[in-house]
Amino acid sequence: MDLGAVRDRISRAAERSGRTPADITIVAVTKTHPIERVKEAVAAGLLDIGENRVLEAVAKQDQWPDAPEGVRWHMIGHLQRNKAKHAVGRFALIHSLDSVRLAEALEQAAAARNTVQPVLVEVSVAGEAQKSGAPIAEAEAIVRHAGGLPHLTVEGLMTMAPLTDDATVLRHTFRGLRELREHLTTAHCPLPTLSMGMSNDFEIAIEEGATMVRLGTVLFGERGNHT
Repeated sequence: MDLGAVRDRISRAAERSGRTPADITIVAVTKTHPIERVKEAVAAGLLDIGENRVLEAVAKQDQWPDAPEGVRWHMIGHLQRNKAKHAVGRFALIHSLDSVRLAEALEQAAAARNTVQPVLVEVSVAGEAQKSGAPIAEAEAIVRHAGGLPHLTVEGLMTMAPLTDDATVLRHTFRGLRELREHLTTAHCPLPTLSMGMSNDFEIAIEEGATMVRLGTVLFGERGNHT
């Protein structure tokens, strides 16, 4: 894991956007990697761990009951309503709230646990049919609805950019999420978190205002390669 090189790239991108590296949280994406890789990441100082599947994440959490204080698990993959009850209370942040119906399912599950679940609203800025996330036109309604539920707290927005090397397309996507955040922010709903940028595009995302980047391959190599 060449974490030093990744942190250097984050630092330079932050400087280009007039910020500091402390403004950006790395979510180490450990999907399909064994619990040993999670432990290595945490030992290296990466306390935010991202998983795409609820049950895989829960299994890893159960394999590490004595995880250090401060480890935070993130649900970054598509979340089905029938998995809401398994996700609530297991994740410091759910990045993939994409509908009012899912908000209601999460609210019901959180109320049953007597807890408040932090969430991000996932937005499909590029409008790709194959990508999860709410259309931009529906994002405000989801933010306002979820923000009014007593057992959810909306902390910001998330997006996935198209899989492309075209920097113009990537920048347009990330800028679109930042501009949407600016439009939706109110005194009662500040939306401080922008979760955007992955291994192939995180520097552009940071330049456009990302506060969280979700990094897997650049840290751990290709999935399935555990050497």
